[in-house]
Amino acid sequence: MLRPRLIHRLLIGLSLSLSVAVAAAQAPASTPAQTLGYAVPIGGALKYDNDAVWARLVQLAGGKGARFVVFATAAGNPNRSAELTIAALQKHGAVAEHIPVAPRLKDVDLKKAVEDPALIAKVRAARGVYFTGGAQERIADTLQPGGKPTPLLQAVWDVYRAGGVVAGSSAGAAIMSTTMFRDAQDVLNVMKHGMREGKEIDRGLGFVGDALFVDQHFLKRGRFGRMLPLMQAKGYTWGIGVDEDSAAIIRGSQIEVIGTKGALLVDLSQATRNAAVAEFNIRGARLTYLDRGDRYDLSKRAITPSPQKLKDLRIDPNAADFKPYFSTDAYWPDMLGDSIIVNAMGNLLDNKQREAFGLAYSGAPAATDSKPDLGFEFRLYKGADTIGWFTGSFGGEDYTVANMLLDVTPVRMNRPLYTPLAAPGAGSAPAKR
Repeated sequence: MLRPRLIHRLLIGLSLSLSVAVAAAQAPASTPAQTLGYAVPIGGALKYDNDAVWARLVQLAGGKGARFVVFATAAGNPNRSAELTIAALQKHGAVAEHIPVAPRLKDVDLKKAVEDPALIAKVRAARGVYFTGGAQERIADTLQPGGKPTPLLQAVWDVYRAGGVVAGSSAGAAIMSTTMFRDAQDVLNVMKHGMREGKEIDRGLGFVGDALFVDQHFLKRGRFGRMLPLMQAKGYTWGIGVDEDSAAIIRGSQIEVIGTKGALLVDLSQATRNAAVAEFNIRGARLTYLDRGDRYDLSKRAITPSPQKLKDLRIDPNAADFKPYFSTDAYWPDMLGDSIIVNAMGNLLDNKQREAFGLAYSGAPAATDSKPDLGFEFRLYKGADTIGWFTGSFGGEDYTVANMLLDVTPVRMNRPLYTPLAAPGAGSAPAKR
């Protein structure tokens, strides 16, 4: 039985064409280096029963019998993390084993281990490499100390260049680009105070090339707020933030999203900033939300929605016969909240309004914060090529949104932000906030 929402959308969407691909009319931009292998960043919190991801990893590595090596280098409990990962891979037909190279493993000489010919041979014999979650600095410091690749890391690159799979969840995803966040849990703090080499940011391993930045736990933790200043500072054209229990399969310029959620693709090729303002700001960042099953070609800036989306509804907010589902103004007081950015994009796509606003600020700044009153306004707005799709076939109300624009402007927040109203005769008013 069709949901009332879907019936409504079907009735108003019959005249809309089900286009398979949409390309923005822009000049080509730089894309990640062409390679033979697959880089698969997983957004973290990957469930061991997520067959869509685990089975696909094995399939990409050659199918049943594919050999995987597991690096639990980032983990707090490497043996347990490797054990669970190996079980998930073997459940789907892989042959997997642990490469015991991790700072948290007792009685392991890391300097010798990264040059061990036996371990190197095991890696080179594999068709897939999997990095577990934990602390990404442990991976970088162990396999690429001081930015210099070890022989064991070179063996991983040999697998990748030979057409193999290099996958990683959470910390294992963070290492995929040439620059990574090393330790920057507070997103707003990065927006307010910037990043330091060797502290908040560091060198990654770079499997996706030098034009694409990768981040993880992305929508759940509002990390697009820290991605934008990093991309701006480091000159990245593209960024992809993968959400939890989801993965992005990246091969050359091709991206496919699988799992239970999706990924946010950020394009700064035409973004600008106001150099007269010292604080972080940006105009014209282009956002595309790729839901599960969607594909994107970076070289063509072309999106191919999932078959489920193509069977349901195409939404063109610039069409003369556009009939939006939403009509009210939307405002988001915590733009860095759980999945708020993608919810805002879907709402605005299907709304008669052309723009929507939100804020990010600290309600209780630390005593050491040198910028306690600094906040940021977010303006989402539709462009001439903004387009999207909707489906209810996943069991919810799911949007794919392409080419939505974003400006971020620093603002000064009032202190207190608000004051309670005291009823007559009610005595003293509550404390100011």
